[in-house]
Amino acid sequence: MNVPDDLKYAESHEWIRIENGIGTVGITDHAQAELTDIVFVEPPKVGAVFAAKSAAAVVESVKAASDIYTPVSGEVVETNPALESNPALLNTDPFVEGWIFKIKLSDPGELDTLKTPEAYRAQISE
Repeated sequence: MNVPDDLKYAESHEWIRIENGIGTVGITDHAQAELTDIVFVEPPKVGAVFAAKSAAAVVESVKAASDIYTPVSGEVVETNPALESNPALLNTDPFVEGWIFKIKLSDPGELDTLKTPEAYRAQISE
């Protein structure tokens, strides 16, 4: 499983990449492999405000619908328009083209509660 070293990870299998106080959020390679073929993504609404670990989006695969949780608190500032026509980007490119939403962090200290790549690798290898 691919676990990029430049990201932080939630126990619930989301990743976050921080740039200038904005976090880009998606699901991990492990999560997309568990879900199998993703057929629909319902992103959060731009302007929506979430607390950390809140359900923010829904991903539907041929197997099931799954909530996607935001790793941090903040306001959604952008969603990925490409997922509307091509939800399979979450399967084919979960860390680059398959991001789900961007969130403006309200408490950057929450990043310290997330897993390092090493800790996440240990979690998924259990």
